[in-house]
Amino acid sequence: MDVLAMLIPAALFLGLLGLAAFLWALKSGQFDDLDGAAERILFDDDDDMPPQDEPPRTNT
Repeated sequence: MDVLAMLIPAALFLGLLGLAAFLWALKSGQFDDLDGAAERILFDDDDDMPPQDEPPRTNT
């Protein structure tokens, strides 16, 4: 029974600590753009780059 007197406040403290961390992440903008990184991998970045100057190829 003495163990429960220590474990219940410890569990409540850790739960409140986790809730505080979640609320801090929510307010700091961690969850603003959930789909951006998932969609960003589908698009090529090469389309935005200017063409590279290549020397002319010769057929020899």
